[in-house]
Amino acid sequence: MRGRFGRLALAAGMILCLALAGGSAKAQSRVSVAAGLGAFDFLHNYTAGEGRLELRFEQSLFIFKPLVGVFVTTKGSVYTYGGFRAEFAIGKHFMIIPVAAVGDYEKGGGKDLGAHIEFKTGAEFDYVMDNGIKFGPAFDHVSNAGIGKKNPGEENIMLMVTVPFGLIAGH
Repeated sequence: MRGRFGRLALAAGMILCLALAGGSAKAQSRVSVAAGLGAFDFLHNYTAGEGRLELRFEQSLFIFKPLVGVFVTTKGSVYTYGGFRAEFAIGKHFMIIPVAAVGDYEKGGGKDLGAHIEFKTGAEFDYVMDNGIKFGPAFDHVSNAGIGKKNPGEENIMLMVTVPFGLIAGH
């Protein structure tokens, strides 16, 4: 029950953030939508397909920018999370984006990660187009950091595309 509530609360929060960001073209450019496809637990024996959706906000605290997201696997696992990223430009068209998040994991028919609370850390390496669209590979590790009785962890590899919300909304 707790997992369903967590996913519903995250979805409601994402909708609220979109509604608050929807007031103007300038506000809409302050949010980006990131989506990805890839492999869950690709280094181990519970490999599954994975789809991911994130809202990435441009407001920052020092260099840290918030994000909320969800990923689902073809084996029925669901992970809803919130966290922070930093964006470091490498020249005009490349960017490295380290990410850290915490969230609720429901294993479904997939891998047992040992706890509901899981931490996600990783990085994305993007090509940045002139219109602000970013795309590139992402790698991350999800683990309970030892708070569960077991902590097998898992690694994801994804191809991510990030689009400023203003482009989606036609502004």
